[in-house]
Amino acid sequence: MGKPGIDFPGLGTGLAILRDGKLLLYRRLKAPEAGCWSIVGGKVDYMEPAASAAVREAEEESGLSIGEIDYLCTEEVIIEADRQHWISLIYICRDFSGEPRLMEPDKLSDFGWFGRNELPAQLSEFAKATIAHLSEEDFR
Repeated sequence: MGKPGIDFPGLGTGLAILRDGKLLLYRRLKAPEAGCWSIVGGKVDYMEPAASAAVREAEEESGLSIGEIDYLCTEEVIIEADRQHWISLIYICRDFSGEPRLMEPDKLSDFGWFGRNELPAQLSEFAKATIAHLSEEDFR
């Protein structure tokens, strides 16, 4: 059948989690874009609504309890270095409880809250695309 993102374009989802004018980012350990900082997210499972997948992935990766989310944008990223192709529906969330943790240390190594002027240099393509869709208000 093949692997999504590798043998054919994969369908993914991501969640921009904001608190006090800062965006939650995690550093990826695995391809695509190992070593880059990114929003939480992952692939959409068969018969799973993308918004539900965004919540599931965010809770699995961060340990947060996610409340209401809103659609932000759709992004297509082709990562030549990793030979991966993804189309992702990105959502935004300000409604959550708990404190973020490293729930998947085999996939993610660090996390932090970053303001627009404090962003790490090594951002994933999805993080860059997401940040481009966030307003100045989102970072206040």
